[in-house]
Amino acid sequence: MKTLFIIFCALLVINITFAQDLNTIITDPNTGKEILYGYCDRQGLTSEPFNEWFEPEYESYRVDADKLSEINLNVLFNTSITIVLGTWCSDSQREVPRFYRILDYLGFHEENLKLICVDRTKDAAGTEVPELSIDFVPTFIIYIEDQEMGRIIESPAESPEADLVKILGN
Repeated sequence: MKTLFIIFCALLVINITFAQDLNTIITDPNTGKEILYGYCDRQGLTSEPFNEWFEPEYESYRVDADKLSEINLNVLFNTSITIVLGTWCSDSQREVPRFYRILDYLGFHEENLKLICVDRTKDAAGTEVPELSIDFVPTFIIYIEDQEMGRIIESPAESPEADLVKILGN
């Protein structure tokens, strides 16, 4: 019993030591402006100064409900999404709030969404970005039951809704 307690305490300390904070802000050396770096969440994107571009784009975007009606909701509930973005990138500033609007419309559970913010070199130390082969941001990676089904890279081919329907099938 004592051994189990010691192992539990050791694992807890290791987890706390190596857990990466959410919504880390660093200074972009090229511009001197703040950017998010590493793992983040909606709270990071909706806080200052990032809310200056996130909220207006989110609020103004009109979801194509007809196109989204083609998505099988049973498939959606087995889906997870990783978004790699740069808060310094105009494409990310446009596409990520729109994608959030779509996910909210669909009732997508945010615990199945992972956001990773990268610097201008497309890196974020301590994350799985190197294994994801990211060349452009934003990159939306859609998984069904942990198998990558497709990506939307930089800008949708048709629309975010149409591209998502194509990836998820119907």
